[in-house]
Amino acid sequence: MMLVFTLGAQILPYLAKCSCLLLALLSALLAVAVSAHVGNNSSIQAAVPVAHDPNLVLVNKCCEKFEIHVNNTCQQVNQTDYFEPMFTSYSGDQNRPVAHFKFVIGLPNCGNKQMWPVLDYVGSYDKLVLLDDGKLRHYTNTEDEADEQRGVQTDYDEDLAEAQKPRFYDYEQGQYCLDKAISPEHKHSLFAHICLARKENNWNDSNFLLRKILNPLFHGISLIILLIIAIIYFILPTLRDLVGNIVTTIAMCLMVSQAADLVCIFTDFTNHVSFIVADIILCFSLLAAFFWLNSFGYYIWKTFRSRNVFLRVTDGRKYCYYSFYAWGCTATMAVLAVFAHFFLDADSYKKENMRGEQQTIGWLGICIFFAPIACTIIVNIFFYVTTRKLINRRTVYGRIAHKLKANFIMFSLMLLVMSFSWLFLTMSWLALDGLLYAHIIVNAFQAPLLLYICVLRQRHVTYLLKKSCCYNEPPSANDWGDEMHYMNGNEY
Repeated sequence: MMLVFTLGAQILPYLAKCSCLLLALLSALLAVAVSAHVGNNSSIQAAVPVAHDPNLVLVNKCCEKFEIHVNNTCQQVNQTDYFEPMFTSYSGDQNRPVAHFKFVIGLPNCGNKQMWPVLDYVGSYDKLVLLDDGKLRHYTNTEDEADEQRGVQTDYDEDLAEAQKPRFYDYEQGQYCLDKAISPEHKHSLFAHICLARKENNWNDSNFLLRKILNPLFHGISLIILLIIAIIYFILPTLRDLVGNIVTTIAMCLMVSQAADLVCIFTDFTNHVSFIVADIILCFSLLAAFFWLNSFGYYIWKTFRSRNVFLRVTDGRKYCYYSFYAWGCTATMAVLAVFAHFFLDADSYKKENMRGEQQTIGWLGICIFFAPIACTIIVNIFFYVTTRKLINRRTVYGRIAHKLKANFIMFSLMLLVMSFSWLFLTMSWLALDGLLYAHIIVNAFQAPLLLYICVLRQRHVTYLLKKSCCYNEPPSANDWGDEMHYMNGNEY
C-alpha cells in the first residue's frame, strides 16, 4: 500500500504537466481552426462588397492567370503571352480605360442551361466583346469587314440588310468565361464558354407547334407503324419469302432514318448529341432503303422477263446476293460522302448548314448521298414501265403470276410514296419554312401509306393476320403461298 502511494506521488506531477501540455495543444488547434474559419468568412464577405465596388471590374477567366487556352486545353505560358483583356463601351469604343479589374477563375455555373464553347477569330461568324462593366457580348452572323468593303451594294442587299444585321446577347457575371486562345489554325483568337440563354417557347406560335410538337409526334407514330410492318412480315411464316424479307429490311431502314431525324429535331440537347453523326445515319439508312427498293424492282422485272416463272417462298441465296448489292453500294457511297465532307468540302460551305450552333453534313456530302437515290428512282421507273408492258401482254395468269402482279403493284406504290417523301426531304434543306412544313406533312403520311400498301391492301396478309391473331389457325391452302408452304413439308 505504501508502495502505491509512493509511486502515485512521484507520477502525479508528470501527469499534471502532460495534461497541461495536452490542453494547451488542443486550445492552440482550436484557435487555428477558428481563425481559419473566420478568415474564410471574412474573405467571402469582403469579396461581396468588392464585387459592388464601382471602380473594380470582374472578368471571368477560364484558365488560371498564368495559363491560356492552347489546343483546347489550359497550358502555362510566358508572362508576355498572358491574357490582357480589352474593354469596349456599349457604344462600340474600343480600348476603354478601366481603373482596376480582377480575374475570377473557373468555368461558368450554367445550372440547367447548356454550356457552349465559342471561338472568335479573324473571319469567323462569332465575335466576342468584353464590355467595360465586365459583361461579355456575343455577336453572331458577323462578316469580315474587308469582305463587306469589297462587296457591291445591290437592291437585294438592301432588302436583306436587316436580316443580315449582326445579333448579340450580353452575358452577365458567372454566365461566361473568357480567355486567350492559340491553335495551329488560328494563332490569335478569343475563346469563351457561355451559358446559352433558353428561348421561351410560345405555345401559341404555329411555327413552334409544328416544328417542336407535331413533328416529333409524327415521327413517333411513324416509328410505331414501320415497326408493325416489319413485325408482320417477319412473324408470319408464309410472308417470309424474298419479297417479305425485302419489305422488312426497307421498313427497318426507314425506322432508323426516322429515329435519326427525330434526334435532329431537338436542337436544345447539343451537349449530348452530335448532329453530324445523326445526319450521316439518316442519309445512310435512307440510301439503303432505296437500294433495297431497287433490288425489289429488279427482282420483279427479272421474274416477269423469264420464260419459266417459278416462285420459291424463301430464297436465301437470292437474298444474300441482293444484300451484297444493297449494303455494299450503301457503304461505298457513305464512305465517299463522309470523306468528301471532312477532306474536300470547304469550311465556308460547312458553316452554311448549322443546327443548334453545331455543324451538320455539308452540301457536298448530301449530294454524294442523294445522287444515287435519284439514280435508283430513275432505274426503278424503267423497271416499272417495262414490267407494265410485260404484264399487259400476258393473257393467262396462274396463281404465282397473280402474286407477282400484286407484288408489282406494291412495288409501284412504295416507289411513289418513298420518292415523294425523299423529294420533300431534300427541298426542306433549302431553309424555307414553306418547304419544311410541306416535308413535315408528307413525312407524316409516309408510314401510314406504307402500312396501307404493304398490309391493309394485301388481302392475303390481312387474312393471315386474322387467322393468326383472332382464330389461332394454321395457314390454309387457299392463301397465296400457303400451298408452297405445305409442299416444302416443314416449318420455316
